[in-house]
Amino acid sequence: MEIANETERKYDVPDGFELPSLVGTGGIRDVSGAQTHDLDATYFDTDDLSLMRKKLTLRRRTGGDDAGWHLKTPGSGNSRTEHRMPLESSENGDQDTVPAELHGLVRAVSRRASLKPIARLRTRRVETPLRDARGRTLALIAQDQVTAESDGKKQRWQELEVELVDGDPAILKTIEKRLLKVGARPAEGPSKVARAVKERLAGAVGQPKVRGPVFTYAREQRDALAEYDPGVRQGDPESVHKMRVATRRLRSTLKTFKRSFPGFEEVGDELKWLADRLGEVRDGQVQKGKLLAGVDGSGPQFAEAGERIRQHLDSQVERGRAALVEALDSERYLALLDRVDQLSSLPGTGERQPIKRAAKSLSKADALLDQALADGEDHELHDARKAYKRARYAVEVFAPGAGKPGKQLVNELTELQDVLGAHQDSVVARELLHELGPDSFWFGVLWARQEQVGKNTYAELPVVVEASRKTNLRKWMG
Repeated sequence: MEIANETERKYDVPDGFELPSLVGTGGIRDVSGAQTHDLDATYFDTDDLSLMRKKLTLRRRTGGDDAGWHLKTPGSGNSRTEHRMPLESSENGDQDTVPAELHGLVRAVSRRASLKPIARLRTRRVETPLRDARGRTLALIAQDQVTAESDGKKQRWQELEVELVDGDPAILKTIEKRLLKVGARPAEGPSKVARAVKERLAGAVGQPKVRGPVFTYAREQRDALAEYDPGVRQGDPESVHKMRVATRRLRSTLKTFKRSFPGFEEVGDELKWLADRLGEVRDGQVQKGKLLAGVDGSGPQFAEAGERIRQHLDSQVERGRAALVEALDSERYLALLDRVDQLSSLPGTGERQPIKRAAKSLSKADALLDQALADGEDHELHDARKAYKRARYAVEVFAPGAGKPGKQLVNELTELQDVLGAHQDSVVARELLHELGPDSFWFGVLWARQEQVGKNTYAELPVVVEASRKTNLRKWMG
């Protein structure tokens, strides 16, 4: 599978529209070498268009320079991520069967539903490269004559696409000004296929109304699970981290505000199951980064220790990835997503003043940390860290409505949690180093370094604790 990011803008144009001269616009000096392509694309989705409602498009296209299977997922701004596979990737060469790898990337959205052809688009495309004085292709502009067939209906229209290649993103805005002056206008829909199935999309089930910040927060975490699922399947470390955070936030929300979610008690256990699978991968990645940072560049005498650490943690991560992919392909995972959908769509009845639950959670974390500092026990600091994590997530629910104090309190709690986390990482690192090299002098040196990390982070605690307990940051919680 190939993965690429594309940045483009789309425009509706009237019949008979002619492309204006763009030479001299934004550094464009040459517009020669236009090519004509006949594109034939079949788009796939579930019966209720669940992919398109999540801004995902899946197609099989012939013609042009990038014929094959394409899955486009949302990016930032005008950017999207495109996953590409060869035309022959389908099982047994069946043109109406989505390749298993692409199907897996959308399974969190499609669930158990079949992916079927929903529209066919034939496009006559005239593609013109826009080059600068050095011959670099800054962007490509495509003039498309489209014929779309869906549900027995046929539509025809003309549109433009401007795709960034090697130019600065600012050139897209410059080109747009020129196009708007001659009759083009920003496209009404996000894609050609959205226009082709516009009536079906309008009739699709909309998002139920959300009442209150607790349910808004729960829905955000639900959406994050689906958003990061594809990256997790492909082994992206950042996606693993963010999906794990979403599971923890949602599990914490269910625990702190349990009166708002009657009948969903078992979901917390299932979220822990998923978080544990993600943790088997993420924890190894984090420890590898921290421990090898203390080895690389420390001299050849640490080479053997570094290699032993690398092999151990790489093996741990690889086993974790295999277990995680198996979990994501399981019925248990799909059932969990179903339940998360249900709880995030509740009407919003529950506790009258849930913010008091957040305040109580924060007070509990304060008490645990005070006791841990009094006792000087690492395991008590770890318990306090977990309590602050739950408290911070609870505060996040209401922080947007509290303005600057709410935002600052979340920041201070995050800083406190990070210091506690760094301390706990040093504890875990020392345990691992003792396990891997109990009789090695150089492992002993690394162990001593991690011991010093623990002392340093412990010394930082009074400052971050004081900052997180300022009255002006907490008084909005009551």
